[in-house]
Amino acid sequence: MNYRYDKYGNKVSLLGFGCMRFARNAVGKTDVEKTEQQILEAIHNGVNYFDTAYIYPESEAVLGSILKKNHLRDKVNIATKLPHYLIKNKDGLDKIFNEELKRLQTDYVDYYLMHMLADVDTWKRLVDIGIVEWIEEKKSKGIIKQVGFSYHGNSDMFCKLIDVYDWDFCQIQYNYMDEHSQAGRKGLHYAHSKNLAVIIMEPLRGGKLVNRLPQEALDIFSKYPKKHTAAQWAFKWLFNQKEVTCVLSGMNSMEMVKDNIHTASTTTINELTVEDESMLQEVVNVLNRKMKIGCTGCGYCMPCPKGVDIPGSFAAYNRMYTESKFWGWAEYMMCTALRKNTTSASNCIECGKCEKHCPQGIKIREELKNVKKMENLPYKFVLAIKKVIKF
Repeated sequence: MNYRYDKYGNKVSLLGFGCMRFARNAVGKTDVEKTEQQILEAIHNGVNYFDTAYIYPESEAVLGSILKKNHLRDKVNIATKLPHYLIKNKDGLDKIFNEELKRLQTDYVDYYLMHMLADVDTWKRLVDIGIVEWIEEKKSKGIIKQVGFSYHGNSDMFCKLIDVYDWDFCQIQYNYMDEHSQAGRKGLHYAHSKNLAVIIMEPLRGGKLVNRLPQEALDIFSKYPKKHTAAQWAFKWLFNQKEVTCVLSGMNSMEMVKDNIHTASTTTINELTVEDESMLQEVVNVLNRKMKIGCTGCGYCMPCPKGVDIPGSFAAYNRMYTESKFWGWAEYMMCTALRKNTTSASNCIECGKCEKHCPQGIKIREELKNVKKMENLPYKFVLAIKKVIKF
């Protein structure tokens, strides 16, 4: 296994075990026996970073029981997450955190994240209820070793979040399709420049870069002289970059575990050639042909005077057509409705300032009208709930 290093010089396995999608049995519950075999195989081969969260069904409890049973707690790093959107006051912080410790059968967490931290205003709300003092107390007692946040949204807001607190690490969606969307390469490099460890999620974009590639893209891979699978190419593209600390994979089969371990153990920094990068760009071009809006995520249209997240909205809208309606809608909800101040397309007043700066010449006002169609009844329900809980 290859390793990278976090902010404090601790070794972190290049491959991390994402614990959201454990193997399932016939009735939809976690197949604990298979999951245990896969986790033991991963640890035996050097994987030492395990990522879970409070809201992942069964995940914390299953991971905790397996590590406890096999006396492996001190051999791995556990990363879990605070569902800040469920927190109303400082007492709520302890209530949730203590429940997580109980599930994980441990008395400390190595890497603790603010889950889906959306924007600076959301962080300020947490500061107002005492999150900074709470973190400092837990860190001083060694109950939390390092603190970070996971993020879905555009690179500008990501960079602002990096600067509002002395974080130890962060977690972003990043892959060769999202090189210039989400936090993107810009966010990755900015976090790295601040000496933060960067954990990567969605390296295969929810499986799209493996299971839902069009035949034209598969043909590009098959005709290329170097023979790697689509999954291997996606991971190699990430492992190739020195700014990447650890790449999470939601592994739920022994085949996945072994294959990803092999790729993480044999790929080196700057291994990919110019030809390799060009080949992957061809695949991106094929996938981008299905996009409805030719937005590159450059951000020149921002800031919007009414707070619309234009690049984030367009990325989510495109995802509806390049991947699935559900994941496009889910991404739109995360980057608009779940922020402290909603950044929805419906905020647009058609002032046109954004269009004056768009290098792609996109008719932004017209496209935002199409994006608004994503604000369906479930979306409005989320907004209503957010008002009730004063999120």
